[in-house]
Amino acid sequence: MVRCGNFSLSLVTLAGLSMPALAADVTLVGLIGAKAIVVIDGGAPRTLAPGQKTAEGVVLLGTEKEAASFDINGQKRTLSMGRAYSAAPRDGRQNVTLAADTRGHFVTMGSINGGSVRFLVDTGATLVALPASEAKRLGINYLQGQRGQMQTANGVAVAWRVKLDSVRIGDIEVNNVDAVVSENDAMGVTLLGMSFLNRMEMKRDGQSMTLTKRY
Repeated sequence: MVRCGNFSLSLVTLAGLSMPALAADVTLVGLIGAKAIVVIDGGAPRTLAPGQKTAEGVVLLGTEKEAASFDINGQKRTLSMGRAYSAAPRDGRQNVTLAADTRGHFVTMGSINGGSVRFLVDTGATLVALPASEAKRLGINYLQGQRGQMQTANGVAVAWRVKLDSVRIGDIEVNNVDAVVSENDAMGVTLLGMSFLNRMEMKRDGQSMTLTKRY
């Protein structure tokens, strides 16, 4: 027992109090109007209303088109559909957890050279691969790159090999990434290939994939 004036505090009582568990992983899997459907630490999906707080300390702040903002462990995090927040590993390395879509694909928003990009994770792609329209939008002068050919789902296409200053997903940023720009705009999406993924530790767990930066 500790006494201070007329106030007494039992250390035994304090030791017996249970502290709420902090969320380690939060994934946005759906939106219903102003409500968000989330998966916390691999549990069953649950629906949160704005201002509602879970036992793990997750609070839904609000929703927007294909995204929602949360207070997670005292920090504001905005997650797009299918994106996940994952607490940093103990060794301090950056990581991000992605959620599979209904087709089992891992699609996420990120950036190339600071410009917003929609990525499809593709371990079968040797390099990060962009359609020419995306490269133009991002200001990449790909015609200065090495000209060649690449195989696509629609056949062989003319392509240019380039070097990207930066590729970023969540808290992970990698510099000087080899990429290829294809004149075949039917790709429709930028492939996050092994020139980025080789610098990650990749862990697949059911419908989620965690990428942890190795170097």
